[in-house]
Amino acid sequence: MTTPNDLSDKALAIFAFAAYHQLGSGDTITSVVVNDASGHHADPEALSELAEKELGELSGDRFVFSVAGQLILSQVIDRIRGHI
Repeated sequence: MTTPNDLSDKALAIFAFAAYHQLGSGDTITSVVVNDASGHHADPEALSELAEKELGELSGDRFVFSVAGQLILSQVIDRIRGHI
């Protein structure tokens, strides 16, 4: 099973982006935009890494987290809160 410790910094950045939105909105985040209208985009290597580790998949302009990816996101948020 993949843990946050197994991920590259670029892959973790995708989860940090998702965590930012989840913490800020209070909504459960199940996907993130890969390329927005402001010129921000997710790193293609990071997206490939996450897909290879079965943490999600591309669907149009979004990366949709799998159940395992959603678990990683919750672990990242727990670590941000200091719960390890």
